[in-house]
Amino acid sequence: MHKLILVGGGGHAKSVIDVIETQAQYQINGIVDRPEKVNSTVLNYPIVAADSELESLNREDQYFLLTVGQLTSAQLRVQLYKRITGFGGKLATIISPLAHVSAHAQVGPGTVVMHQAIVNAGATVGRNVIINTRALVEHDATVGDHCHIATGAIINGDVFIGEGVLIGSHATIKQGVSIAKGSVIGAHTYVHQSISKPGVYAGVPARSIK
Repeated sequence: MHKLILVGGGGHAKSVIDVIETQAQYQINGIVDRPEKVNSTVLNYPIVAADSELESLNREDQYFLLTVGQLTSAQLRVQLYKRITGFGGKLATIISPLAHVSAHAQVGPGTVVMHQAIVNAGATVGRNVIINTRALVEHDATVGDHCHIATGAIINGDVFIGEGVLIGSHATIKQGVSIAKGSVIGAHTYVHQSISKPGVYAGVPARSIK
């Protein structure tokens, strides 16, 4: 069983821990978080170090996984990803046994696919991505690095999603649509045409709100 350090000890970490325990391929050796949280626990796993000590935890047989959530901007997850890969840290890929990832799909390192999510044939999911509970990534869709596809979101076939995009819970992206890097798509939004300008979009159909 591989050894694993989680980076981030908030609510998202709890959901990911449940997936890791179900998957039974990694042993969680500890969690990294803010200095004031060191020596506390998350679901009985200890917070063993602060963010500033991340590099000192790197070992030959050690993997890392970002468990910081992404409610809007991907900036923090990107920064931490670059730190870990910069010192040669290895990133785990976590796929729930209750999810379906097609043998004809690709999922990048550092990505987590949560319970009951589906990644269908021909889909490509990048690095450091969250495919959250019951999300659907349909055939031939592309999800860029550092994205969060939130709970129950539907990414239809041939959709292209740029880096760092948040697709909110139960949002639906029409087939063939592209979404610009760094955009935020609100919960329950329906995106029926491509978005070329990064921003915050919401509504049915989607419209720019910020």
